[in-house]
Amino acid sequence: MLLQRIRRRLRGDAGMNTAEYAVGTIAAVAFAGLLLKVLTSSTVQSALTAIIQRALG
Repeated sequence: MLLQRIRRRLRGDAGMNTAEYAVGTIAAVAFAGLLLKVLTSSTVQSALTAIIQRALG
């Protein structure tokens, strides 16, 4: 009995509930959109092209 109460107190919340999943998903989608916007900008594309060309010789 005492051991069960101790286990219950120490267990805690290991996972996310539905609201946390929704917030996490929205944050991931927002970050992906921002990353897509940055990587498709002409400035970043030019910089990446220059880096790749320099690396290939």
